[in-house]
Amino acid sequence: MEIILKEDVAHLGHKDDIVTVKSGYAVNFLFPKKKAISASSSAKKILAENKKQQAHKEVKLKENAVEVAAKLENKKLSIGAKTSSTGKIFGSVNTIQLAEAINKKGFDISRKQITIKNEPIKEVGTYTAIVSLHREVKVEMEFTVVSE
Repeated sequence: MEIILKEDVAHLGHKDDIVTVKSGYAVNFLFPKKKAISASSSAKKILAENKKQQAHKEVKLKENAVEVAAKLENKKLSIGAKTSSTGKIFGSVNTIQLAEAINKKGFDISRKQITIKNEPIKEVGTYTAIVSLHREVKVEMEFTVVSE
């Protein structure tokens, strides 16, 4: 079944993509949660018109994302966590704490834009996270987890 995504769906596609999925997935999950609509011919025409109008806006968004990416690449982050004497963290470090640390540096990054490679983080050390600023602009960022 062909559908048009109304928002980004992990492992499926980005907003306004036309994708093919099994009908059960579309009818039971995507349609009720308003994440997609059926890709009828009239919906495809509307989508084409909307894409045409948004094309120039997309260029500006990508340019801004590239600028932010250049600034983020050089930043060093340090996240404090309560640890035991052996270096094990009580709990774990997650994207929420990482987003807060990035935002303290003067950026506006949501936790949903961050993916930590070796999740969950339960020990002190240096790790890598991927920050998705745009569908085509992603930045790998190193951060260090230190004992408080």
